[in-house]
Amino acid sequence: MAESIKGKIVDNNIFIYPRGEELSISDLLRFIDKNQELAKGYQHNLKMYEGNHDILHNVKRAFGPDNRLVANLPHYIVDTYNGFFTGIPPKITLEDKTSNVMLQEWNNENSFQDKLSEISKQADIYGRSLAFVYQDEDSNTRIAFSSPDTSFMVYDDTVARQPLAFVRYWKNTEGQQVGLIYYANEVVSFVNSKFDEVTPNVYGLVPAVEFYGNEERQGVFDNVKTLIDELDRVLSQKANQVEYFDNAYLKVLGVDLDQDGDGKPDADLIGNQMIYSPDADAANADVEFISKPDGDNMQEHIIDRLVSMIYQISMVANLNDEAFAGNSSGVALQYKLLPMRNMAANKERKFTQALRKLYRIIFSVGTVLPDSQKDSWRELDFDFKRNLPEDLSSDASIAQQLQGLVSHETLLKILPFIDDPKAELKRIKDEKIENMQDAMKYGPSALDMNKSGDTDDEKTDE
Repeated sequence: MAESIKGKIVDNNIFIYPRGEELSISDLLRFIDKNQELAKGYQHNLKMYEGNHDILHNVKRAFGPDNRLVANLPHYIVDTYNGFFTGIPPKITLEDKTSNVMLQEWNNENSFQDKLSEISKQADIYGRSLAFVYQDEDSNTRIAFSSPDTSFMVYDDTVARQPLAFVRYWKNTEGQQVGLIYYANEVVSFVNSKFDEVTPNVYGLVPAVEFYGNEERQGVFDNVKTLIDELDRVLSQKANQVEYFDNAYLKVLGVDLDQDGDGKPDADLIGNQMIYSPDADAANADVEFISKPDGDNMQEHIIDRLVSMIYQISMVANLNDEAFAGNSSGVALQYKLLPMRNMAANKERKFTQALRKLYRIIFSVGTVLPDSQKDSWRELDFDFKRNLPEDLSSDASIAQQLQGLVSHETLLKILPFIDDPKAELKRIKDEKIENMQDAMKYGPSALDMNKSGDTDDEKTDE
């Protein structure tokens, strides 16, 4: 009897499976086939980001110039937006000082901010990215990111759509389809169409989280791919016409260029791009280049329109635009950046939820924080700051004006060059204690017994 199909693929290409059940081999293979189909779109987006656009693979023209120009705006859009969002690493902190120190040590040891930036860039290119947690050979908790073209999440069929499994797959050296299915309580390996080994999952949770900037799982330039392809075509056509004009023909009518009487013009005077006819009426001799239609104004207009629409629809600001030149006021510039700010604010909310889920997995095994604090993921504070040119004097002035109105930690969060306000407060406190101790030890009012004994030592040396 054929195995029944229980899995579903719903809107936005989300894989759903009944809660509490493990994937059947038929559903697993069906999900992998669907993800490989989606991978073609992911890989196409990556090629566009890398500058390998469709125009480079078009059929060669039968005649005339055949320039292939690529306006690699996807690279500019992704890097500009990702730099705007994670160029300044978000501050991830805990209220408890001891726990916060351990958290920052783990983040630094795992280069977490760098991995988060790569996860964010993948989400901008593909529309989604995945991060998974694992234990290395020394039982240390580590984190890695995975591309959606070789991995995917499976959610349960409840309203909450909780993670049910995380699947990674690849081809081994023998060309077999192999992979791993991570459930909350176990990890199951598979080879081709058969399940293989089963090992325990120490986390008690599906050890992976999906990151995305919007529920539709759209990349940052998905909505403008056709406009980018058209811009490539127009630019290439313009280059072809420029080259075509360079190859202009000269017509010589009614002028005899035969100097040696052999009935033929001098070879040095005649090239491949000349139309020569001495038999025409000499009284109406005509020597000039043949003019060709000039569509330069129309081409420039459509290029400008395409570039403008690409930035407008992608909602990523063109920082090279004239609108950002001159002495525009700060408020005016903020309005020009408003669409990108709105998109980044939505992405921040999605990433905050995903990061909280990720740290829940990280804290669950007791290697980063003690078991007694494994629920500290609920208390995490995420502070994202947009990467914009900073006026440090203005920020310092604002912080000074807020003295006494807000806490010192909030004041330090205003200053962009302070990565960890809690650690900075500790350093300030330590410096004050050290200064007080020095004052007690070396000040004029200090007791002789507390003063340094350098003077007595110097006398002894003498």
